[in-house]
Amino acid sequence: MIRCNLSSVMVLDQQVAEDFYVGKLGFVKKHDIPAGGARWLTVQAPDGSGVELLLEPAGMDFAREYQKTLYEKGIPLTQLGCDDVKAEYARLTKLGVAFRGEPATPGPGVPLMATLEDGCGNLILLVEG
Repeated sequence: MIRCNLSSVMVLDQQVAEDFYVGKLGFVKKHDIPAGGARWLTVQAPDGSGVELLLEPAGMDFAREYQKTLYEKGIPLTQLGCDDVKAEYARLTKLGVAFRGEPATPGPGVPLMATLEDGCGNLILLVEG
């Protein structure tokens, strides 16, 4: 069986990304290994569940352009799940996290969601469920 165990999130600054994903979202650092001029920096849910996120430097021009285009068009780079979007929205807003609107359900049968800015050049869709 094939499964996803790692997913990359392009970031402009790995330290800013670590501060956000660990300090605000609540992930824990799993790997932090020097890799050339950067780090192999991964985070994961505190209970060890889910996919590891590689906080990967957007070091090449085309990667930065792709990231910038997604951001400017309001398209989330990825989505993260949680049990209660409204509670996370309230908690993260108090921590200064910027959202692109209040939690909403875009249609019947679709879970509650909210789009947040990670401060690293990405929009992240936070989805309940």
